[in-house]
Amino acid sequence: MVKVILKHGRDESLRRFHPWVFSGAVAQVQGSPAEGDIVGVYSAEGQFLASGHWQIGSIAVRILSFDADPTAPEFWTDSISRALQARIAVGLFADGSGQLPPETSGCAGPLPLSAVPKPASELAASAQSPAGPSLLRSRGWLRFPEAVPASDQPTNCFRLVHGEGDGLPGLIIDWYDGVCVLQAHSVGMFRAKMQICEALKNVFGERLKAVYDKSSGTAPFKAGLELIDGYLYKAPGFEASETVVLENGRKFLVNWEEGQKTGFFLDQRDNRALVGKYAAGRRVLNLFCYTGGFSIYALTAGAVQVDSVDSSARAMDMVERNIHLNIAEGAASMPDRDSDYPAIPLEGAQGVKAVFSQKLFNNFCEDAIEFLRKTPEGKYDLMIVDPPAFAKHRGALKNALRAYQRLNAAAIAKVAPGGLVFTFSCSQVVDKITFANTVFSAAAQTGRSVRILDRLCQGADHPVSIYHPEGEYLKGLLLYVE
Repeated sequence: MVKVILKHGRDESLRRFHPWVFSGAVAQVQGSPAEGDIVGVYSAEGQFLASGHWQIGSIAVRILSFDADPTAPEFWTDSISRALQARIAVGLFADGSGQLPPETSGCAGPLPLSAVPKPASELAASAQSPAGPSLLRSRGWLRFPEAVPASDQPTNCFRLVHGEGDGLPGLIIDWYDGVCVLQAHSVGMFRAKMQICEALKNVFGERLKAVYDKSSGTAPFKAGLELIDGYLYKAPGFEASETVVLENGRKFLVNWEEGQKTGFFLDQRDNRALVGKYAAGRRVLNLFCYTGGFSIYALTAGAVQVDSVDSSARAMDMVERNIHLNIAEGAASMPDRDSDYPAIPLEGAQGVKAVFSQKLFNNFCEDAIEFLRKTPEGKYDLMIVDPPAFAKHRGALKNALRAYQRLNAAAIAKVAPGGLVFTFSCSQVVDKITFANTVFSAAAQTGRSVRILDRLCQGADHPVSIYHPEGEYLKGLLLYVE
């Protein structure tokens, strides 16, 4: 194994288990490693410290182990097993057998609608009343199981491996009901993808339906790799390119071949559930909605209006499909209703059906920032502002912070009095303190009274190593605006 010798005094971070060795800390390399080779890292005094993948760039070594041998046959199986155990610990897998909780596990049974039919004219009038869904709920028209926490409802999609957070820097694996989607962010992980695939087969056995490599957009493109997305494994008879998954009982269509990232933004699961907690009776605007995750939670929680905005036509098509996945089959016939907005029965997280008007949700394929600029003040009393990363490197940080400030100032200025703003940044180079200060500046710019009700982050399946705080990339605030 090639030896990487560190300069005097440059081994402190490794002794504190930080998973990166920066090129400036390297004194000499004994050998000629190719990018992606496993190398040993030693102190200036010759003491072994760790081993990991060699790479070209500011990060010279991504550490795989501080003790175990990464070349051992069992290394990948053991590493993925440990990652799975952490997901079992937080309830994303029922137990070590890999069996997911049944839909009824830990949940109340379906709540049937009242058998007494309500006149269509009364239903329409109630929908327009200030009481909104509260009145509808009280009369039995909206009977979603409010008492059942979202966290107690079934989920069969999650992040299985989260890079440094799981001791495997440069590797992402997302689980979609038996399909593992892999993304390599380093040459070493890309070269190890078949070993990783075999390890997944060892860990999950017959429960594994497929392993799809989607590294073309994440692996270093200058390394001369053959970056073509494709299947590393398919179980006999498996032919799907997309599937319907469950998240807290809500249904989402995931297309890992054509969707962004691995197909779904799993890191927002807990924050979507929080939006559902506050959405009842509110008019909701979901900016940068992608496939409509926040919108589905708001609709099933009883929002009186949900408008979803994204510039991607493909994403907006997925929003439509996801909405209809959560709608019961067929359409209700209500002749007293405006024919332009036929009533449709919406199926809640427990299979509970309730009549909704299509006025309740509108999907706009346009630029989210421009949409917000044109939005009248006070039209919405709950906004989700979840833009893509404005800064992917430190050179873009200054412009990114200006963009975050302008965007948040517009949202705070436009939300109705007593409204809520869920605002996020997924830019890793923007830390949570800097983001909070930027939102503070945005709030001050509007002159409105703003309170922080909650500080938000990525879900438990996106763990942050205590030795690698840089892994806390998703940060958010829940604001109350007077």
